[in-house]
Amino acid sequence: MISSQVNAIPSKPDYSAAIAELQAQFGEQLSANLTVREQHGHTMTWLANQPPDAVLTAQDKYDVAKAVAICNQHKMPVIAFGIGSSLEGQLNAPYGGLSIDMHALDAILQVNNEDLTVTVQPGVTREQLNHYLRDTGLFFPIDPGANASIGGMVATRASGTNAVRYGTMKDVVLALEV
Repeated sequence: MISSQVNAIPSKPDYSAAIAELQAQFGEQLSANLTVREQHGHTMTWLANQPPDAVLTAQDKYDVAKAVAICNQHKMPVIAFGIGSSLEGQLNAPYGGLSIDMHALDAILQVNNEDLTVTVQPGVTREQLNHYLRDTGLFFPIDPGANASIGGMVATRASGTNAVRYGTMKDVVLALEV
């Protein structure tokens, strides 16, 4: 006999203690506003909006590390948010959790023409990077069809029409700081 409970989604846990700790740590960087949460819980996907419990706008990698540590302690899901151009629903939060918005982490840290590498933060977009590189003779070949963030493209292994010639994200990423 097959149970009808096999595909049931468990009820969403109460993350109020985690949110209180995040609020104490991050103040105005953390939002529990429904409109902000809905903007971070849905993109261009056909799936219904599933907002997180809160949204943190990270200012640096240390904010991300602190938030992940708090969420880990409370067993709260974490969803990284870049630009929100995903079609597949990776940003939806069916079990709630914390959305960490990386848009402020948008610095191009280093370009090394000799070895054809560039070091960027996750909020850098592909158009921003190509604009920055245009006078160097280098370019970033991955084009998923949207002005996606590099972090989001890494997370989804983005490709696009140039993949036949230049490969996908897995082919162009040499290292990650996680």
